[in-house]
Amino acid sequence: MDYAQGGKAYGQLKSHQEDKLNSINEAFLSDPQYAEEEDLSSKLEQFKNMMGLKRMLEKLGLTKTHLELKKMMSEVTGGASKDSFSYTDFLNMMLGKRNAILKLILMFEGMGKEQEPKETGPPCRKTFADLP
Repeated sequence: MDYAQGGKAYGQLKSHQEDKLNSINEAFLSDPQYAEEEDLSSKLEQFKNMMGLKRMLEKLGLTKTHLELKKMMSEVTGGASKDSFSYTDFLNMMLGKRNAILKLILMFEGMGKEQEPKETGPPCRKTFADLP
């Protein structure tokens, strides 16, 4: 049994929330639209909380701030200024076709950044002629 700090009511609330998320995950696992998605069950488990979202975006090479995550949320909810959205909307955002395009864009942006030559060693010494 999972033990949660916060009392009996808090533990019951958390177990109820976990059951609800698991039922939504089961609906997505049985949906033929997402049958071709690789590692779907592990992605669904990872997407359950905000830290999972942040870790997933970091793995894609795109670290997001809190405000950027809120902007993503407002795009998913259709511009509504809510601080949260449903787990189903979130899964649609992460597993939808738009996400595949986002991954491709991020991949090509990453390739462009890697091509820029990085200077190694200490910076060269400045002279008076270099000053503006």
